[in-house]
Amino acid sequence: MRIVSGSLKGKKINFLKSTTTRPLRDFVKESTFNVITHSNLINVSLENSNILDLYSGVGSFGIECLSRGAKKTTFVENNNNALMVLKENITQLKIEKKSMILETKVISFLSRLKKSDKYDIIFFDPPFSENFFINELNMIKNSNIYNKNHIVIVHREKKSQDNLSGVMNVFLTRNYGRSSVLFGNFNLNTV
Repeated sequence: MRIVSGSLKGKKINFLKSTTTRPLRDFVKESTFNVITHSNLINVSLENSNILDLYSGVGSFGIECLSRGAKKTTFVENNNNALMVLKENITQLKIEKKSMILETKVISFLSRLKKSDKYDIIFFDPPFSENFFINELNMIKNSNIYNKNHIVIVHREKKSQDNLSGVMNVFLTRNYGRSSVLFGNFNLNTV
């Protein structure tokens, strides 16, 4: 697994071979960033953005954001094995000053949010079998920790039947193999 673009392009990211975690495949990651960068539907720039990477695993999404010029990434992960690899990746790439790692469950993080933290891009990659993430999205929507121009990206299994209406405005869906990537925001009054 490698960083696709930016200042760290080509650098290796360690990953975890495990049945409980799955890395964001390079093709899915590259395609997701192409949408972020080139879609007319998205009004958020990676440059100097504040990133929230939930269920971050080994950090491939948040690290890619930093490589492409993001100001800071907050990684939220509670799997000990994934945390160990995430910390190794952050240290090896020398991006500690731009990274914050929170060793906690996503629901715990969301229950004690600081309203002063505002995020431009929120990436959600919950286990495919989990559907509690919809409640977590609702908590974020109601917390107002996102900037006016923001994007929420949710990585799910293509066959998932998640109902996000009333939670977020999904304006674009891309399918890659068994993955589905949903792009949206919390501005429910926009199309």
